[in-house]
Amino acid sequence: MATTLEHCQIHPSPITDHELSLPLTHFDIPFLQSDPTQRLIFFDHPISKPHFMQTIVPQLKNSLALVLTRFLPLAGNIIFPTSGRPVIRYALGNSISLTISECDNDFHHLTGNHQREADEFYSCVPQLPPTTRLSDDSILLPVVALKITLFPEKGICIGLTNYHALADGSSIINFMKTWALLNRFGSNIHVIDEKYFPSFDRTMVQDEEGLDSRAWNLVNKSRAFPIEPPPRPSLIFPINKVRATFIMTKNQVQSLKEYVLANRPNIGHISSFLVICAYIWTCSEKSVHSAGVETNNDEPVYFSFAADCRARLNPPLPQNYFGNCVVFVAAQSRHGLIKGNEGFVIAAKSIADAIKKTLYSEKGILDGSDWPVDFKRFSGRRVISVAGSPRFDVYEVDYGWGNPKKHEFVHLDREKSISLCKSREFEGGFEIGLSRTKVEMDVFEGLFNQGLEMFSCSKLI
Repeated sequence: MATTLEHCQIHPSPITDHELSLPLTHFDIPFLQSDPTQRLIFFDHPISKPHFMQTIVPQLKNSLALVLTRFLPLAGNIIFPTSGRPVIRYALGNSISLTISECDNDFHHLTGNHQREADEFYSCVPQLPPTTRLSDDSILLPVVALKITLFPEKGICIGLTNYHALADGSSIINFMKTWALLNRFGSNIHVIDEKYFPSFDRTMVQDEEGLDSRAWNLVNKSRAFPIEPPPRPSLIFPINKVRATFIMTKNQVQSLKEYVLANRPNIGHISSFLVICAYIWTCSEKSVHSAGVETNNDEPVYFSFAADCRARLNPPLPQNYFGNCVVFVAAQSRHGLIKGNEGFVIAAKSIADAIKKTLYSEKGILDGSDWPVDFKRFSGRRVISVAGSPRFDVYEVDYGWGNPKKHEFVHLDREKSISLCKSREFEGGFEIGLSRTKVEMDVFEGLFNQGLEMFSCSKLI
């Protein structure tokens, strides 16, 4: 159980009279259809409650207020006007919601890799403030909420909930790293390299093909009129799911690469990301079947992920561009093929083909991708998507208490997704997070471990 110790609003400080209005681009608009992203970062930092309230919390508030002066949109809102496209707007007086709480759950249990009840994590998840209808009938949607939770004498959890339309993972992790650096160095902003500070220049996102209008038309037609904000995600507790983290070492990933190369020598570049995703897709389809869920071998199944394209645009965007700059890559196959004996190499080939089509089109990345994508077309279909990326090392986020002990994407409970990041424990390794029913997770865990053992021993699955 968690007890709220304080709830407050943090304003950018020093106070600035600078206001900011950012149009949503074709990269942002499709994510208006998405539920909020919910992430938790746990730190092993055994301190008392008095030390937490008298030292840690004031430091975090000060550094947060300072970093918000450079990341103003996080303190702002998405404004849905009565007509026209929504915008992200920071106005003087806007702030970010921060909750301070104390939790008596077992910290070491929550931060393990073993199966844990999904419900146990929600005491650390911040809730976004409610939407507001303004006098002109426009709608104001807060975009970020933060929660800092103390586990007395054990550790601290920092939770962040945000709407994906605000920014992609690259931008959010950059914010977390910058906030952590400021906190670590006593809010001395001069220690921060300028490359960490975000760029909000939307003119760099060219729209010669009218993709902004196309994206808005796709989203607007799927929504009620007058425009309403995205519905709040609804979960009924108990969720009846368990969460688990699976580790793949560098050698295990290499074994998967060698197997794909031996069986599909013409597949092209075989990355760690490719073989991990293919392996998880295979284990997932087998676990659905083995867990007794009614399936159809001819049913189309999808594996999807977002690919950062800042460097792939012409001209490229800087890495510190704040917002969304990703395209949607979706591999398609059939359930019977992915769960079959050759499922792993079929999955790898399907993902490789989708990557080539989307990211390496001769016409350019936006022509090669089906972008902007209408996410609603996947409604009711079996889609496994990826949250996070090994490119964004969340285990580098250090507030002065050392590197994180564990990172969790809580919103996996709402969808058939996985999380993927670098391993904290093994150099060159990876962490895969899942949320599944107990029966399905048990089957998945057995298939996952058995398959890796077979690959390592005989390179056969």
